[in-house]
Amino acid sequence: MRSYLVDSFTDTPFGGNPAAVVLLDEPADPAWMQAVAAEFNQSETAFVVTGGDEHAAKPLRWFSPTTEVDLCGHATLAAAHVLGGSQRFNTRSGELTCTATTDGTVEMDFPVRPNEPVDVPVVAALGDIAPERVIAVARSNTDLLVHLDDAGLVRELRPDLSEVLRITERGVIVTAASDRPEVDFVSRFFAPAVGAPEDPVTGSAHCSLAPWWAERLGRTELVGEQASARGGTVRARLEGRRVVLGGRAVTVLDGTLAA
Repeated sequence: MRSYLVDSFTDTPFGGNPAAVVLLDEPADPAWMQAVAAEFNQSETAFVVTGGDEHAAKPLRWFSPTTEVDLCGHATLAAAHVLGGSQRFNTRSGELTCTATTDGTVEMDFPVRPNEPVDVPVVAALGDIAPERVIAVARSNTDLLVHLDDAGLVRELRPDLSEVLRITERGVIVTAASDRPEVDFVSRFFAPAVGAPEDPVTGSAHCSLAPWWAERLGRTELVGEQASARGGTVRARLEGRRVVLGGRAVTVLDGTLAA
């Protein structure tokens, strides 16, 4: 089986968010896929069934080192990058369409994840952040979103991951308005419960970030910077109940999975 390691949401090797991609001739046993994902030990491994009707949407599943997930942006981008051209995938989040553009960007059509404001204590999970620096807390169907009053706080944040683990959602998105003119907002994403203490660049988190910032900035086309150590850029375009996420990717390993 052909397997790849791809850096997503970047055009530079060793930047963005790495994902493994495994190409399958037919559907595989979930326990085996979980074991392979743990072996690769990336935040996500994408398994794509490429056999069958070439005109049909290809089955795609995503596994973290510890569990299967419902939606993953950077591993979808990695899979589309490996396969080349425009692709349609059949997933647990419905059919996802990826379109290759002339400048090397892949645009992914994902479902929006609306946010509902909630009164949830999150300060303990954020480390040394004073409560008054938290503008709002909201919940999507998967994550908590914490809006801070300064991008510098997001960049410098040192969360208490043991407290993050107490939160019942998949993970915590921390965001603020950008401090750079070419970017609209910054974010970071922490999800130790699914094997990603800090995810470098999280496409699915931008399904929540896009509607949040579109409402506050009055625009439907946005640029987000995920301010992790590796860093990455996600372009988002809100289209009703869908969000189009755009990014580039670089293959850094191309090999054969033998087991």
